[in-house]
Amino acid sequence: MTRELKFGRKAPVSGKAKSMVVFVHGYGADGADLLGIADVLGPHLPDTVFYAPDAPEACAASAFGRQWFSIPRFDGSSEVEAAVAMNRAADDLNAFLDIALQAEGLGPQNLVLFGFSQGAMMSLHVAPRREVKIAGVVAISGMLMRPGTLKQELKVKPEVLLIHGDQDDVVPFGEMQAAGNALVDCGFQVYGHVMQGSGHGIAQDGLQVALSFMADRLAKG
Repeated sequence: MTRELKFGRKAPVSGKAKSMVVFVHGYGADGADLLGIADVLGPHLPDTVFYAPDAPEACAASAFGRQWFSIPRFDGSSEVEAAVAMNRAADDLNAFLDIALQAEGLGPQNLVLFGFSQGAMMSLHVAPRREVKIAGVVAISGMLMRPGTLKQELKVKPEVLLIHGDQDDVVPFGEMQAAGNALVDCGFQVYGHVMQGSGHGIAQDGLQVALSFMADRLAKG
């Protein structure tokens, strides 16, 4: 049984939703951490509604944040516990996406996932395994989980934009190349942007590239 996720929502500037961006936050944060970006993106994507769900679990390493799954090196959990939690969170996120799309009267072709850090990991894991292809995935400062099983488990191949700071000391910069190589090997169309001099975060240039990518894909929906 999936868990119902609490969420924040920002209505489209135009008042009529023709597309959707779902922010998937990082470890130790919550949906509100990314939802403010909608204030920046909204005027450029006037027909887009923005959602930001909270991850289903309280973060083991933070008094206030949430987590999609545990991280052994941060919270002492086992690899098995982390894998089980990730599987369950993927089901939760998939169910949330289906409900949100139905609520707005939109189809998967109108949806972009915008994930940061652990949220990028979730987005890259969930999107290829959905039944119907979404418009695209923006994965910032993340990594591709379980690359060895992707080819066998993928059902669709949405376009992917990978963004990473070259000074990231949380998720190594090399994970961007590793993810790109694995996705391309499986036949995905992948784009990349390096945030020069940036650490683990979302720099202005990265956000601008993400906006351009999303505007282009959502316009086709």
